[in-house]
Amino acid sequence: MKKILIVGFGDVAERLARRYAGQAEFIGMIRRPERAAALRALGVTPIVGDLDVPATLKRLPRVDGVFHFAPPPNAGSTDSRTAHLLHALGRRPPGTLVYISTSGVYGDCGGNWVAETRPVAPVNGRAVRRVDAERRLRAWGATQRVQVTILRAPGIYAADRLPLERIRRGTPALLARDDSYTNHIHADDLARLAWAALFRGRSQRIYHAVDAHPMKMGDWFDSCADAFDLPRPPRIERAEAENVLSAALLSFLRESRQLSNARATRELRLKYRYPTSDDLLREIKQARGQMKLF
Repeated sequence: MKKILIVGFGDVAERLARRYAGQAEFIGMIRRPERAAALRALGVTPIVGDLDVPATLKRLPRVDGVFHFAPPPNAGSTDSRTAHLLHALGRRPPGTLVYISTSGVYGDCGGNWVAETRPVAPVNGRAVRRVDAERRLRAWGATQRVQVTILRAPGIYAADRLPLERIRRGTPALLARDDSYTNHIHADDLARLAWAALFRGRSQRIYHAVDAHPMKMGDWFDSCADAFDLPRPPRIERAEAENVLSAALLSFLRESRQLSNARATRELRLKYRYPTSDDLLREIKQARGQMKLF
């Protein structure tokens, strides 16, 4: 049985550990010792380590594979956390490493379709740090002869990860003519893609971890509102949005792209549980309808 280290034990890591329990020996790295009991309940062996404190990484165990799900620091132009992890792993390199990056590395693509061969053009600090992490990982993999696979993920959703509070607040969305394209992946499918990449990913390869249905952001909010019988968000022009929406939300609205998942579908050979976000929302609406019958 393979021994797998998971770094960055959040929601996607938990879904992966639950789904593939018994198929590997999972070791989860956590910063806070009080989380150890929760990992043990999942059948995961906890180890304490902090990517911001290199001294805590000196005793990482020898493993066959690594899932690197930890985000970069919140500031700067480089990902020191990935640098510290790779230094620690370099003492006993694994055979494979899978990293979840972000589709934000492309910046604004004007709504065009994007393949993995498109040059990166990050426009915000988060994306700049992700590009740094990707480059470090691929160079390290080539030097250490480790199969590094990078999954560029967009907005991650699940039944408990929907923009319902935003919709209930009545936060406006853009008019269709001004709106940006966005891409999605269900958290379960992202976990399954990461697992597939560990065994089927090609060395130093990048894949889009997205479903097959890009959509305008306002349409996404409308679909979520409809599934929960909530009023659809009001629509406003982009010029007005610059004055009423938060800087964080505006940063997403300024980037529009449609990511192709052809490479991932062809090479990772995974059948999505949720090929489109509408599949989950339809499931939710049906369940809500059945509950009303009782």
